[in-house]
Amino acid sequence: MAIPEPNHTGTVDFNGNSTWYRITGEPGRTPLVVLHGGPGAGHDYTLSIANIAAQGRQVVHYDQLGTGRSTHLPDKGADFWTVQLFLDELDTLLKELGIADGYHLLGQSWGGMLAAEHAVRRPSGLRGLVIANSPASMELWLAAAAELRAALPPEVQRTLLAHEAAGTTDHPDYRAAEQVFNERHVCRLTPNPPEVQATWDNIEADPTVYHTMNGPNEFHVVGTLKDWSVIDRLHLIEAPTLLVSGRYDEATPDTLRPFADRIPDVRWHMFEHSSHMPHVEEEELYLRVVGSFLDSTD
Repeated sequence: MAIPEPNHTGTVDFNGNSTWYRITGEPGRTPLVVLHGGPGAGHDYTLSIANIAAQGRQVVHYDQLGTGRSTHLPDKGADFWTVQLFLDELDTLLKELGIADGYHLLGQSWGGMLAAEHAVRRPSGLRGLVIANSPASMELWLAAAAELRAALPPEVQRTLLAHEAAGTTDHPDYRAAEQVFNERHVCRLTPNPPEVQATWDNIEADPTVYHTMNGPNEFHVVGTLKDWSVIDRLHLIEAPTLLVSGRYDEATPDTLRPFADRIPDVRWHMFEHSSHMPHVEEEELYLRVVGSFLDSTD
């Protein structure tokens, strides 16, 4: 499916910085706000979800601070880039767009972690929650990554370990080894669609947020999020929730299971031919599954 053109783009002020957003569709049913991953990946790779606007609801994408078309702050340190910062940014966006009284959230990967953090606060306007390809804790994510790495070809594993030990994770050989993992567990479409490549380009151009909060790649997590968990607060989520994951996903079933076990009103869809990006790997089915869920929660 083609990515629809936005009806409107703009920025909102957030603590003197700019958060860029785009809106697809006309006002009507409860709008959907999409939270991208990374942290620091930018919205581009999630743009296919804008086709949900065909349901008669607006779809809001935005670039989180430090990413894409929003203000970049490469000189800010780890004490600045916090979960609370991005929660405050989301609250500001919802208020400034005038939709804080009624909205759905769809968070992908880190975006789902952020969406869960938002939902446990029981905001009165949250009508439905989609947690897509996200772990409930980084401890579970790291355990899954270790298992998936152990299944890579031995020479790939050796390359990864050698460069991680030497601190040379920007070496071309390390990047090539990363790609083996990514083609199995991040996006199985090769070459990646242009909007997915645009996200990799975003991180390459300014890796501040990604490297600070996550680390050099998807499976070597040494950033400030490495001890993050929302597990003990999941029972607080009141919104109906859809979990999304892929059969080959780096977010393995074990990483999502606490969501399924602890959120009171929850359902789970596994995409059998996808890894971490079923919204592009099985786009038409994804739009039907998510669209049906949003219909049921309006």
